[in-house]
Amino acid sequence: MSASDLRAAMGISADPEFDITLPPGWSRRAVDDETFEIMVSGLKQRLMQAHKIEMYAETRRLLKKSFDDMRANGATAFFVATEEDNPSTLWMPASMIASIRRAEPGASLDAMARELIRGHGATPLLGDVRTLRYEKEKRVQVGSESVRNWSVTYLLPIPGTNRRRALQLVAGFGAPLNVPQDDPKVLAIKHLFDTCVSTVRWRAASASAPK
Repeated sequence: MSASDLRAAMGISADPEFDITLPPGWSRRAVDDETFEIMVSGLKQRLMQAHKIEMYAETRRLLKKSFDDMRANGATAFFVATEEDNPSTLWMPASMIASIRRAEPGASLDAMARELIRGHGATPLLGDVRTLRYEKEKRVQVGSESVRNWSVTYLLPIPGTNRRRALQLVAGFGAPLNVPQDDPKVLAIKHLFDTCVSTVRWRAASASAPK
């Protein structure tokens, strides 16, 4: 019996699903093999058109690692630019990943929220105390180059769970090492993701949705 069937048999309703307004040309994708193969195919085509096919093997490896990492961390979906035929598509080296944070049995996420505020400087998103936001920055190696990587994490309590479960959205993007934190482009990307997350809307789960 699946987790969905078990919850249904126990009379436990599914958590609500969420919708979010994305940048132009972006879409929501599942973390599955079909999506990976579609993205690999598109990647190969773009590199061939740019006469950079020699980068295919390394780029495919990085994409595979990204998918493996998302699965290992319980990602339920991710959001990226996908509409190549749309002239308005906002192309940038960035993505956003969705997962669910769960409290320990019998507890809520309040203690975790307090720790994020104390230890990571988490603050309400755009003044909305229902959503916590915090940032991290680190240096990562991409091929032979080092880049600065920013991640912005958002936590939104899932309605009806008494703060025992939260939607976690992690937006990530990179820039060369010489790009400062207060660079206008960096600030614009952060503001873009803040604005997107502020549009999250909840709705009842569909009958076929995972519980």
